Amino acid sequence: MTTSFPETKTGLRFGLAAALVLALITGSPARADDKVLAKVNGVEIKESDVALAEEELAPSLQQMDPASRKDNVLGFLIDLQIVAKAAEDKKIENTDDFKKRLAFTRKRLMMDSLLAAEGKAATTEEAMKKVYEDAAKQITGEVEVRARHILVETEDEAKAVAEELKKGADFAELAKKKSKDPGASDGGDLGFFTKEQMVPEFSTVAFALEPGKISDPVKSQFGWHVIKVEEKRNRTAPPIDQVKGQIETYVTRKAQADYVAKLREAAKVERTDKPAEPAAKPDAAKDAPKPSDSKMAPPAKK
Repeated sequence: MTTSFPETKTGLRFGLAAALVLALITGSPARADDKVLAKVNGVEIKESDVALAEEELAPSLQQMDPASRKDNVLGFLIDLQIVAKAAEDKKIENTDDFKKRLAFTRKRLMMDSLLAAEGKAATTEEAMKKVYEDAAKQITGEVEVRARHILVETEDEAKAVAEELKKGADFAELAKKKSKDPGASDGGDLGFFTKEQMVPEFSTVAFALEPGKISDPVKSQFGWHVIKVEEKRNRTAPPIDQVKGQIETYVTRKAQADYVAKLREAAKVERTDKPAEPAAKPDAAKDAPKPSDSKMAPPAKK
């Protein structure tokens, strides 16, 4: 049987593939309901092994249906056991290169486990609620505009569009025909956005227009725009449940970054490859999620 080896995730889980080899050689922790799915030369491969491998190989398995995914992963683990045993027979583990890689992998797994625990401990309902409330205060009351635009290449094209609109042409229909923006199929509708989400040239005009009004041609780095403002409103924070996933990720990562920074401060680090530099503390606050719809500025689609 030949099974392609899926790519593994990078980052903190980098060393998990090696852990799979170790688990298959030495055996996984016993579990009462851990069904044996296959045996390779007497070595059992269990459901827990497949679950661990699925987590590690997730990026390569996204397009597979659940049944195919499980079968593919089991095939991978069978091949992994066979090749690992062959490597064991050749005493690969006694080589210096293997020992270095194994030591590195062990440290990566230990780091992964510890940071996961720190992140989990910090991600409390109280912590997430505070992040939400702080972010909500920053955005509540901020003005948002909902607008449409027609984007063309030249000033002459923009002037021609403006003339058609003055003669009563429907803005949305004209956007579908004339605009080169990806949102043209929606009649040029950009939805609601804040001032800083747009390039300055676009924002200045859009926020100066009253609802229902159409601008003269406006030049930006993306071309020429004709803008129609549909509505203005004061921005409000969405319900916390709508952004809970983003907040949880932020709280977890901030706790992990703070923990690493604390350990680094207490450690004696000597860089011999270049002059010592003060360790920069992670500025997690600047990456704090705002409870918004995170809409990108329309010109940035280009």
